[in-house]
Amino acid sequence: MLRPVPVPPELLDFIRTGGKFLVVGHKEPDGDCTGSSLALCSVLRRLGKEAIPCSSGPFKRTEIKPYEGLFISSLGEADCRNARVIIVDCSSPDRTGDLEASVKGLPLAFIDHHSTGVHPGKGTILFLDPDAPSVTVMILALIEALGLNPTREEADYLFFGLCTDTGFFRHIDEKGAEAFSSAGRMVRAGASPKRTFYAINGGKSFNSRILLGIQLSRVEEYFGGKLIYTSEEYEETQRFGLEGRDSDSLYQMLLSVTGVEAIVVIRQETPEKCTVGLRSRDWVDVAAIAGDFGGGGHKNAAGFAVPAQITELKPKVLSRFEQVFDPGIQEHAVFHS
Repeated sequence: MLRPVPVPPELLDFIRTGGKFLVVGHKEPDGDCTGSSLALCSVLRRLGKEAIPCSSGPFKRTEIKPYEGLFISSLGEADCRNARVIIVDCSSPDRTGDLEASVKGLPLAFIDHHSTGVHPGKGTILFLDPDAPSVTVMILALIEALGLNPTREEADYLFFGLCTDTGFFRHIDEKGAEAFSSAGRMVRAGASPKRTFYAINGGKSFNSRILLGIQLSRVEEYFGGKLIYTSEEYEETQRFGLEGRDSDSLYQMLLSVTGVEAIVVIRQETPEKCTVGLRSRDWVDVAAIAGDFGGGGHKNAAGFAVPAQITELKPKVLSRFEQVFDPGIQEHAVFHS
């Protein structure tokens, strides 16, 4: 059984000796980033510190929209004066988007569970555990290392992040005992699995069902059905809006297909830029593939964004997957109308 990485003593000293903290998440935050930031800010305030949750956004996902108003998206000189920075859910300053320039030069610590990314240089504090199922599990360990227990509100934030990053425990395998141990402590502190499930899976718009149908109608199979590809055109993004996306349901449906090992979803975010979501069932390391395009993530869930058109980017992504699957298999595609 994999054991969690201990909380570095220097991180505890960093927190105990500081008076003001900017807690910064990555751009385009998800539930783990949001829950980690808010739980950490809450516990810092309980310690008598000033804590400001920061995110450059955008808050695209339906489940995190209610929390957008709790974050500030830009920092002024007064905000940064005498402040220390804790960056959560990424270990590269450029992943914080527009906030990167504001926090440059400030005392810095990172809390992250991604194995990809540009790690900070000498002089910064790094709490990194690639085996942790979510950063919220690491924040729970930090709270306990500080000699505290999470409040009910903090437990809600922590459990929310754990559930979003694990697909409500769908992605936990036989090595995941520590995830359930952490989940038990969160629930004991007041987190509600039922309430969290509906917060994540409820509230979907009518447009999200239409867009999901369009994406499913244009799926293509490659490499003998080991890879499934689909896309979202710019006109569809404009028509249905970001709230029309339900990526988790899309990935879940496609990964349930017999024989599939990986999923590729390319979206034309703007006329000049594409984002790519990658998921895998088990052995395919999509984080490594995303890293080749300047992105990152986890072994089974990753992504990247590049200036491109779908038509030019698609063959490049498929070519990279051809290196993963048996290159001797004749590539083929089946279009489902």
